[in-house]
Amino acid sequence: MNIPENLKYTKDHEWLRVEGEEAFIGVTEFAQGELGDIVFIEVETIGEILEKEEAFGTIEAVKTVSDMFMPVAGEVLEFNEELESTPELVNQDPYGKGWIVKIKMTTPEQVNELLDASAYKACIGH
Repeated sequence: MNIPENLKYTKDHEWLRVEGEEAFIGVTEFAQGELGDIVFIEVETIGEILEKEEAFGTIEAVKTVSDMFMPVAGEVLEFNEELESTPELVNQDPYGKGWIVKIKMTTPEQVNELLDASAYKACIGH
Protein backbone atom coordinates (compact mmCIF):
# COMPACT_ATOMS: atom_id res chain seq x y z
CA MET A 1 0.00 0.00 0.00
CA ASN A 2 1.42 3.34 -1.05
CA ILE A 3 1.24 5.95 1.74
CA PRO A 4 3.66 8.77 0.88
CA GLU A 5 5.64 10.19 3.82
CA ASN A 6 5.41 13.80 2.55
CA LEU A 7 1.62 13.99 2.88
CA LYS A 8 -0.77 14.49 5.80
CA TYR A 9 -3.89 12.34 6.23
CA THR A 10 -7.34 12.30 7.83
CA LYS A 11 -9.24 9.43 9.41
CA ASP A 12 -11.76 9.95 6.56
CA HIS A 13 -9.03 8.94 4.04
CA GLU A 14 -8.27 12.31 2.48
CA TRP A 15 -4.67 13.39 1.95
CA LEU A 16 -3.23 16.91 1.99
CA ARG A 17 -0.08 18.14 0.25
CA VAL A 18 1.00 21.59 1.44
CA GLU A 19 2.64 23.99 -1.02
CA GLY A 20 3.16 27.33 0.73
CA GLU A 21 -0.23 28.83 1.66
CA GLU A 22 -1.97 26.46 -0.74
CA ALA A 23 -2.61 22.76 -0.53
CA PHE A 24 -3.82 19.95 -2.76
CA ILE A 25 -6.41 17.46 -1.49
CA GLY A 26 -7.26 14.01 -2.75
CA VAL A 27 -8.33 10.60 -1.47
CA THR A 28 -5.88 7.92 -0.42
CA GLU A 29 -4.98 4.74 -2.24
CA PHE A 30 -6.79 2.85 0.53
CA ALA A 31 -9.97 4.91 -0.04
CA GLN A 32 -10.01 4.46 -3.80
CA GLY A 33 -9.45 0.72 -3.31
CA GLU A 34 -12.41 0.51 -0.92
CA LEU A 35 -14.63 2.55 -3.25
CA GLY A 36 -13.79 0.56 -6.39
CA ASP A 37 -14.11 2.02 -9.87
CA ILE A 38 -14.72 5.76 -9.57
CA VAL A 39 -17.20 7.01 -12.15
CA PHE A 40 -17.94 10.62 -11.16
CA ILE A 41 -16.57 13.37 -8.93
CA GLU A 42 -18.64 16.43 -8.07
CA VAL A 43 -17.24 19.60 -6.54
CA GLU A 44 -19.58 22.60 -6.38
CA THR A 45 -17.65 24.53 -3.73
CA ILE A 46 -15.19 26.49 -5.92
CA GLY A 47 -14.72 29.96 -4.43
CA GLU A 48 -16.24 28.97 -1.09
CA ILE A 49 -14.44 29.13 2.25
CA LEU A 50 -15.08 25.91 4.15
CA GLU A 51 -14.29 24.87 7.69
CA LYS A 52 -12.21 21.84 8.60
CA GLU A 53 -14.27 18.61 8.18
CA GLU A 54 -16.92 20.32 6.02
CA ALA A 55 -17.83 18.42 2.84
CA PHE A 56 -16.28 19.93 -0.30
CA GLY A 57 -17.66 17.44 -2.80
CA THR A 58 -18.75 13.89 -3.51
CA ILE A 59 -17.03 10.94 -5.10
CA GLU A 60 -19.17 8.35 -6.86
CA ALA A 61 -18.12 4.79 -7.47
CA VAL A 62 -20.07 1.97 -9.07
CA LYS A 63 -21.39 0.82 -5.69
CA THR A 64 -21.58 3.97 -3.54
CA VAL A 65 -21.43 7.76 -3.24
CA SER A 66 -19.25 9.30 -0.51
CA ASP A 67 -18.70 12.83 0.74
CA MET A 68 -15.17 14.21 0.75
CA PHE A 69 -14.18 16.38 3.71
CA MET A 70 -11.77 19.29 4.12
CA PRO A 71 -8.65 18.23 6.09
CA VAL A 72 -8.13 21.91 7.07
CA ALA A 73 -10.15 25.10 6.69
CA GLY A 74 -9.66 26.98 3.45
CA GLU A 75 -10.97 28.48 0.26
CA VAL A 76 -11.54 26.03 -2.58
CA LEU A 77 -9.57 27.54 -5.47
CA GLU A 78 -9.62 24.90 -8.15
CA PHE A 79 -11.09 21.55 -9.16
CA ASN A 80 -8.94 19.13 -11.15
CA GLU A 81 -10.76 19.50 -14.49
CA GLU A 82 -9.19 16.31 -15.86
CA LEU A 83 -11.42 14.34 -13.49
CA GLU A 84 -14.56 15.44 -15.36
CA SER A 85 -13.67 13.28 -18.35
CA THR A 86 -11.37 10.76 -16.62
CA PRO A 87 -12.46 10.25 -12.97
CA GLU A 88 -10.55 6.94 -13.00
CA LEU A 89 -7.34 8.97 -12.52
CA VAL A 90 -8.20 8.80 -8.81
CA ASN A 91 -7.96 4.99 -9.06
CA GLN A 92 -4.82 5.03 -11.20
CA ASP A 93 -2.79 7.82 -9.54
CA PRO A 94 -4.50 8.97 -6.30
CA TYR A 95 -1.50 11.02 -5.09
CA GLY A 96 -0.54 12.55 -8.44
CA LYS A 97 -2.81 13.17 -11.42
CA GLY A 98 -5.80 12.12 -9.30
CA TRP A 99 -5.71 15.15 -6.98
CA ILE A 100 -9.20 16.58 -6.51
CA VAL A 101 -9.07 20.19 -5.30
CA LYS A 102 -6.55 22.92 -4.60
CA ILE A 103 -7.26 25.21 -1.65
CA LYS A 104 -5.83 28.28 0.02
CA MET A 105 -5.54 27.41 3.70
CA THR A 106 -7.13 29.89 6.11
CA THR A 107 -5.79 28.20 9.26
CA PRO A 108 -2.54 26.45 8.23
CA GLU A 109 -1.81 25.46 11.85
CA GLN A 110 -4.57 22.83 11.49
CA VAL A 111 -2.08 20.80 9.40
CA ASN A 112 -0.41 19.89 12.72
CA GLU A 113 -3.64 18.11 13.79
CA LEU A 114 -3.57 15.73 10.82
CA LEU A 115 -2.11 12.23 10.75
CA ASP A 116 1.36 11.56 9.43
CA ALA A 117 2.02 8.52 7.24
CA SER A 118 2.75 6.15 10.14
CA ALA A 119 -0.34 7.24 12.11
CA TYR A 120 -2.48 6.80 8.99
CA LYS A 121 -1.04 3.32 8.41
CA ALA A 122 -2.04 2.43 11.98
CA CYS A 123 -5.52 3.88 11.36
CA ILE A 124 -6.13 1.55 8.41
CA GLY A 125 -4.40 -1.43 10.03
CA HIS A 126 -1.21 -1.54 7.90
